[in-house]
Amino acid sequence: MEVGILSYGIYIPFYRLKAESIAQIWGKQASDIQNSLGVREKSVAGLDEDSVTLAYEASIRALKNYHLPASSIEAIFVGSESHPYAVNPTSTILGEFLGVGHNYLATDLQFACKAATTAMISVAGLISAKIIKSGLIVGTDCAQAKPHDILEYTAASAAAAVILGKNSADSLAKIIDVASVSSDTPDFWRRDGVRFPSHGGRFTGEPAYFYHVELVSQNIFKKTGLKPRNFKYCVFHMPNGKFPRIVAGRLGFTPAQLAPSLIIDHIGNPYSASSLLGLSKVLDIANKDDLILLVSYGSGAGSDAVVLKVLRRNDHSKKEKFIDIVNRKKYINYVEYLKFGQKI
Repeated sequence: MEVGILSYGIYIPFYRLKAESIAQIWGKQASDIQNSLGVREKSVAGLDEDSVTLAYEASIRALKNYHLPASSIEAIFVGSESHPYAVNPTSTILGEFLGVGHNYLATDLQFACKAATTAMISVAGLISAKIIKSGLIVGTDCAQAKPHDILEYTAASAAAAVILGKNSADSLAKIIDVASVSSDTPDFWRRDGVRFPSHGGRFTGEPAYFYHVELVSQNIFKKTGLKPRNFKYCVFHMPNGKFPRIVAGRLGFTPAQLAPSLIIDHIGNPYSASSLLGLSKVLDIANKDDLILLVSYGSGAGSDAVVLKVLRRNDHSKKEKFIDIVNRKKYINYVEYLKFGQKI
């Protein structure tokens, strides 16, 4: 495709809520929750944060990491399922905050947790077609969950931004190929005007997450001729701590190939930001010529697969690593969490 990742940036809110703090409120055993979901704690947006502010923080870091003027961005695609406005694009607010100007293509995407990888494929296509030279894609979410719902233990907040451009010597990695699968599988949904999402419980596993992730992975293997053993790293969407580990094993990946991407172990599931954050964590440590498989999943349902080849090791003198950012945190209690989410 001759499209490369020029830079990336992430933002994780300062606050954390432990799974045991939620469990205690509802009379659950913390050990049962952790064993079932594989999640210890999650990141929580502050009172003055939303998906736009998270997206800005990630994007400004991506621009600074590459020393790229905002005015050179020709497209901004924002993937989220928690856009602050039902009518009024997040992408144009972000463009205004960044100082991009007015000569850019802007759009918001919504496909549950895979909206950001759909943005990546779309912007990569525009660059390949020589319609634009560079574009910013962002996955950002302040994920919502009804109190006492199982989602409450995992639904987190964070953002990841990636700048794509024509592949060059400055690129960190290049996109080798992409694939997508889609179906009408309503495992998770939220009707217009309803605050909290609903889900199909166990239905979210085999017919939803596993079917789509496995199918798109097999499709990209056939398309590229690559096999799991050819990849140094794999990144799968992380709705909980168990699903990515199970699907990686089913497809033939080893724990060593998967482990570096598992942001779920640190901050929970920030929805549209999940797979891109996993990719950023891998890019922090990847070496030249490493192959990476990135696979997202979005309820409703669909999956995107992207094969990337690392072109150069990242220069950490220019950016903070995931581990540096995630370790800056302050724990809050359940009442503070409800207050921050304007649930009380």
